[in-house]
Amino acid sequence: MGKIDTIKRLWRRDKYQLLVAAYDHLCHTHITDLLSDEAFLKLTFRIKIREKLDLQHPVTFNQKLQWLKLYDRQERYTAMVDKILVKDYVSGIIGEEYIIPTLGAWERFEDIDFDALPDQFVLKCNHDSGSVVFCRDKTSFDREAARRKLNKCLHVDSFYWGREWPYRNVKRKILAEALVQDEPGKEIPDYKLLCFNGKVRCSFVGNERFSEDGLRTTYFDRDWNELPFERHFPKSGVKIPKPECYEKMLAIAEKLAEGIPFVRVDFYEVAGKVYFGELTFYPGSGMLEFKPPEWDAVLGSWLELPEKTIGGD
Repeated sequence: MGKIDTIKRLWRRDKYQLLVAAYDHLCHTHITDLLSDEAFLKLTFRIKIREKLDLQHPVTFNQKLQWLKLYDRQERYTAMVDKILVKDYVSGIIGEEYIIPTLGAWERFEDIDFDALPDQFVLKCNHDSGSVVFCRDKTSFDREAARRKLNKCLHVDSFYWGREWPYRNVKRKILAEALVQDEPGKEIPDYKLLCFNGKVRCSFVGNERFSEDGLRTTYFDRDWNELPFERHFPKSGVKIPKPECYEKMLAIAEKLAEGIPFVRVDFYEVAGKVYFGELTFYPGSGMLEFKPPEWDAVLGSWLELPEKTIGGD
């Protein structure tokens, strides 16, 4: 079957998915880089969320995240999204005991001194969310596969993919950090606390990411009651217990979220100890659908937008 026949078949089966794939291709080829931030966000929102983006009177959570990209541009946000610099920022507020130790940072993969690294470690880029490489045994570690993955990720400009302003000035690097784990090979869930105007209103757990069906995300209210919605990813089919250190996570998250309209604070819990993960200002870049859709407006009602700090491009 030729390419034309394949496109026709996809068009008949799912016109929307074909449109999204075509638009993603335009983004890959950097054609959309020519658009202003506002024009890009309006076009992308229309395609991904299938709604008109209202920046004058935003109501939903997804709409308000786009508004924040354009009009809430605090200088400190750049360090807060940099996976290297954020550790100093966070430790200065809550202390070093919650920080996963950094083992090194390099501008090129070829500069990594593997002999100086321990037998187990994690490699990742400091400017994205998909470049994690685990080394659980240095003797069998596939350096070539890691090199290909990390070098590819280093060349991705995270700003242009979603116009998330804080990433615009991040100096891209590879970092190595200690591998924290309960049991060898066992997945550690992410606990992601969503802070609206400095207060945790809900959270979600990311798990089963290495399963055949892929990542599941399950949402909870502040009291750890499961919430009746999904956001793009299906919820887990297994019961997820409240983390042992949940109250500590709440306190830390709200301390880090002080003075910020919206931020997600991520944690890991290992052997009864809390570790800080990262800060995220625009989960899913504000381009993920809710199911049922009315929950987009519910979360939007929790977020009070600030005065504009700067105009969008």
